[in-house]
Amino acid sequence: MKGIVLAGGSGTRLYPITKAVSKQLLPIYDKPLVYYPLSVLMLAGIREVLIISTPQDIGGFEKLLGDGSDLGMELSYAVQEHPDGLAEAFVIGRDFIGDDNVALVLGDNMFHGQDLTATLVSARRKVEQKGGAVVFGYPVADARAFGVVEFDEAGHVIGIEEKPEAPKSNFAVPGLYFYDNRVCDIAAAVEPSARGEKEITAVNSAYLETGDLRVELMGRGMAWLDTGTPEGLLKAAEYVEAVQSRQGFYIACLEEIAYRRGFIDVAHLMALGEGLKKTAYGRYLMSIAREGGAQ
Repeated sequence: MKGIVLAGGSGTRLYPITKAVSKQLLPIYDKPLVYYPLSVLMLAGIREVLIISTPQDIGGFEKLLGDGSDLGMELSYAVQEHPDGLAEAFVIGRDFIGDDNVALVLGDNMFHGQDLTATLVSARRKVEQKGGAVVFGYPVADARAFGVVEFDEAGHVIGIEEKPEAPKSNFAVPGLYFYDNRVCDIAAAVEPSARGEKEITAVNSAYLETGDLRVELMGRGMAWLDTGTPEGLLKAAEYVEAVQSRQGFYIACLEEIAYRRGFIDVAHLMALGEGLKKTAYGRYLMSIAREGGAQ
């Protein structure tokens, strides 16, 4: 399975912060925001990732992440000329996806929780073994700003509605999706909505119509954080700081994840840490490497 991080958009809700820089390059406590969605794909075991951004911002991501070799990954880059909808990621990324299945994560979505890795690996396996699509339902107090899952009395999914005025459940669909290879043809056939965008809800509805959509519910122990507003940025940073300071473990440390997922070995991790040894981040990498047996 391959992965896509969609890191486009203009970030107008964060103006003037984002007038000169992509919101996905803004810091969430001690790391750029894009580290968090990229870490989700890595936790799912995905090593080939396409990052899609705007013409003016794509160079910043290339400078930050390079070709991925330091992480034992293969990173590619593509441009979305205009914000024409989330589903356009599969049109832009069609050659990259090739004959593979694909996971899409939005570049401003953050996930954290004890069962996150198991949840991601399970979703990937279901698509690889059974085909179809897996998306998630996350309980929110006010679902009107999201795609919302509708269930029948038996708990079966019967619909997904985009930003309804009267939501039929409190389960929002976060920006994380796993699809089989059919998604490329489905996305290409999606007609633009009234907003002029290829909506991801239309893709999910197409899978639902054929009985091939699974919705996995995320429980109370899972955090899904919004970073689209100044308040959201602040709260996300405070969350990361609190967890890291209390537990001593870093959230979305790409180098640590690469090591623990077997993408790189302990010597490589130590070398990465030594290159940053004047920083707390580098010393953390070195401590993880020492635990793994490096001298």
